[in-house]
Amino acid sequence: MEAILKLIYLAAAVCFIFGLKRLSHPRTAVSGNQLAAVGMLVAIIATAFDRQILSWQWMIIGIVIGSGIGAVLALKVKMTAMPEMVALLNGFGGAASALVASAEYIRYMTLGQSPPADVAVTIQLSVLIGTVTFSGSLIAFGKLREIVTGTAVTYPLQKTLNAILFLGTVGLIVWLAVEFPLPYILLALAGVGLLLGVLSVIPIGGADMPVIIALLNSYSGLAASMTGFVINNHGLIISGALVGASGLILTAIMCKAMNRSLANVLFGAFGAGAETGTSVIVAGQAIEQPIRQITADDAAMLMAFGKQVVVVPGYGLAVAQAQHEVRELAELLEKKGVTVKYAIHPVAGRMPGHMNVLLAEANVPYDELFDMDVINPEFEHTDVSLVIGANDVVNPAARSNPESPLYGMPILDVDKSRACIVLKRSMRPGFAGVDNELFYATATSMLFGDAKDSIKKLIQEVKEL
Repeated sequence: MEAILKLIYLAAAVCFIFGLKRLSHPRTAVSGNQLAAVGMLVAIIATAFDRQILSWQWMIIGIVIGSGIGAVLALKVKMTAMPEMVALLNGFGGAASALVASAEYIRYMTLGQSPPADVAVTIQLSVLIGTVTFSGSLIAFGKLREIVTGTAVTYPLQKTLNAILFLGTVGLIVWLAVEFPLPYILLALAGVGLLLGVLSVIPIGGADMPVIIALLNSYSGLAASMTGFVINNHGLIISGALVGASGLILTAIMCKAMNRSLANVLFGAFGAGAETGTSVIVAGQAIEQPIRQITADDAAMLMAFGKQVVVVPGYGLAVAQAQHEVRELAELLEKKGVTVKYAIHPVAGRMPGHMNVLLAEANVPYDELFDMDVINPEFEHTDVSLVIGANDVVNPAARSNPESPLYGMPILDVDKSRACIVLKRSMRPGFAGVDNELFYATATSMLFGDAKDSIKKLIQEVKEL
């Protein structure tokens, strides 16, 4: 029986690996997700049956209820709410790992046995990482949902307090490893983990949320893998390790895309303040800058008579749910002989791949989506760049202003286009809280209003040309 169980876990692991592989491309992402889900279902059923945790009747009831909840969330949660949904699921994963590890500790207590040293340490790490993931993910959810302020929250002696908590955590882990049973100390460790999760995410501004979501996803995988070692479950070890490793890789990719280290993301308090208004800071002084507005008919004419238009989507596109209108506009322009491309910045939106998923939902052809490194050389030959709700990822200050907190971050070079049309509701800054120099450039025109309404007007004007 044990050999059969190991084969089942191996088959589930193969599903996870190939599922992750297929998630790397939009064309195969859906089938990859389905394959990984099947692997997880097989692993869960095998574990429940092997450990005799539940009867078949209860397993079926659990599968039906869980699948029902998942289906409702999949259908009801809007794409704009998907980042906070991912953060919440990360938190649930961390909490589940911490609870399972705690239950194993209680089992040893009930049997009157001391766990082996390696198991004792692994239990503590699972509880610690799981609780950090849970509370940190709840704060990330609150920031994305705007229940908690999206700006970076700093406080006196912040690093000192974190250092004290870290040393206290090490002390608790050593204490628990040496003496048994100490249920109240395990509870204290969980409490410290919850506090560390809050204190590690609350100082992080909204601009860094894509990185934090990827990092918390990695934490949830590490907690699950630790729990797998605690209960000697190969399927959980493998799946947790895959999630942990892929999350760390994605975190590294996000940091590279922002030209910042992970330490700077975690401790840099990026986006601590927000500037508003129509001014930029030059030599420490606020200089008023004129902006140029454009009408929908002029914008439509500019695009329709150009050779190439590059669409730059941002979070504003997701908020307006205008992806279907964007595709319709692009199709109309293509019928008039205009080449339309989409420029995707790695950290556009509020989670990794947010814009890719959003445009895929509207059936935008995959071969029209271009990563930053590929599309940037194209901007010099682009007639119009249509920026929809993007802000920090197109701010030229990242290249030209050493005093800007964005300085050094790779951006989409839309300012090199012959003309740039920006669709925004207002002049409010992006997640980083800094003014955007692009809005005041001589080649830039602003089209204010809800993105969906503005694009509908552009569609109507293009049709009439």
